[in-house]
Amino acid sequence: MIIGKEGLVLQDFQDIVFSETKISIDDSVLKTVQDSFDFLTEFSENKIIYGVNTGFGPMAQYKIDDSKRIQLQYNLIRSHASGTGNPIPPKYVKASMLARLNTLAIGKSGVHPSVVELMTTLINRDIIPVVYEHGGVGASGDLVQLAHISLVLIGEGEVTYKGKTKPTAEVFKTENLQPITVALREGLALMNGTSIMSGVGILNTIFTKRLLNWVVACSSAINEIVKAYDDHLSFELNEAKKHSGQQQIAERMRSHLEDSKLTRKREHHLYNGEHTESVIEEKVQEYYSLRCVPQILGPVLDTLQNVEKIVLEEVNSANDNPIVDVKKQQVYHGGNFHGDYISLEMDKLKLVVTKMSMLAERQLNYLLNSKLNGILPPFVNLGELGLNYGMQGVQFTAVSTTAENQTLSNPMYVHSIPNNNDNQDIVSMGTNAALLTKKVIENTYEVVAIELITVVQAIEYLKIQGEVSSKTKKLYDEIRSIVPPFKEDEVMYPYVKEVKEHLINSEI
Repeated sequence: MIIGKEGLVLQDFQDIVFSETKISIDDSVLKTVQDSFDFLTEFSENKIIYGVNTGFGPMAQYKIDDSKRIQLQYNLIRSHASGTGNPIPPKYVKASMLARLNTLAIGKSGVHPSVVELMTTLINRDIIPVVYEHGGVGASGDLVQLAHISLVLIGEGEVTYKGKTKPTAEVFKTENLQPITVALREGLALMNGTSIMSGVGILNTIFTKRLLNWVVACSSAINEIVKAYDDHLSFELNEAKKHSGQQQIAERMRSHLEDSKLTRKREHHLYNGEHTESVIEEKVQEYYSLRCVPQILGPVLDTLQNVEKIVLEEVNSANDNPIVDVKKQQVYHGGNFHGDYISLEMDKLKLVVTKMSMLAERQLNYLLNSKLNGILPPFVNLGELGLNYGMQGVQFTAVSTTAENQTLSNPMYVHSIPNNNDNQDIVSMGTNAALLTKKVIENTYEVVAIELITVVQAIEYLKIQGEVSSKTKKLYDEIRSIVPPFKEDEVMYPYVKEVKEHLINSEI
């Protein structure tokens, strides 16, 4: 896959990060990067250019002697490689590296071509810098986290290599690699930008798309299990509300259920004129967690589609400072490194994913509460009531995890804290927003895993494997291959973990 010729799309990240598709830099892109470097080298002579011959941040008023320009870049990288907390998983760092490489390949950063060449090699050989969760405020971009990537590019720090953490220098020697050439502003150009929050945000988007598909499938299956009327999914009802997301979710559910033998037509039962009793025995319409799925998941889909648009715009932008414009023969100072776009979108994504966990938890509760559903034993217990407990234990886990999501859903976007001697007086907290969203997504996969185990247990109890739709039957078979039917009480955490991993790593 050639980087820099066209903008990246979501599938590109999926191919490169998950399928390990190799990448290359087109010669024309390398020439653009070289031209940008050459122009900035010449242009910066006898001028004050931030980060080339000045200090950084509030120390930009201090001019740096020409003899110390190179040391300036090394000092910046080393001093800011100060992240703490847990390491960010390598896949998310790899996505961030790809985002940074794509930005630098635009040719508006003035970096030495060795930067894009070495980054390409590291991605292709799966040599991933160790980057920590804590440190980014998302204003001059992801300074601290990107400093850890920059540290590796100058041959220092640590990397994940063949599943182990090793010193960069050792791996470079093994792989016969040379550090980048630091010649002008390579430290600042690597660190000023939104690539960590964007890389994490890209994978958040991919995982949320998968998650939404599982939640739609699960919601469809539950409507079958309880033999719900199908008019709440009808084209006519959902067309009456002019939201694209709602209409798309309803259409997906209709498609899922098209060959089901269980969902019912209202005209066959309640519109047939046969009910004369004053109290209607059967339920006229379902609880909201079953009946309002298009209205609940519609906003999730609309939000997700906008998140994808914004995150890809950011990834395909020049987002450092200053910006080099070879065509106009000018250098522009500003704030393209500011992460508010990503911060806001991650907060929005986090909110809708939390809502999905809440929907899954309520649907789970409906299945587990025999007084609500009227057709299943308490906790979908296939064993002896009182002696066995079915899904009772894992419900606590689902409720606890959903509650954590609700607390984590408080926004980072409005949590600016001035720092950097008040030079960064309003910041985005975009990386925090992206990482918290990552946590909420992982939590929601756990809740949905518990719900899906319960769904297949319910199908098992009702013996309706031959009546559910073909798509629900496929879903049933997938989960049943991981979790066998059980009447006796089982240790559940290994099953939940395995189903969660299956959902995360599979397309429905």
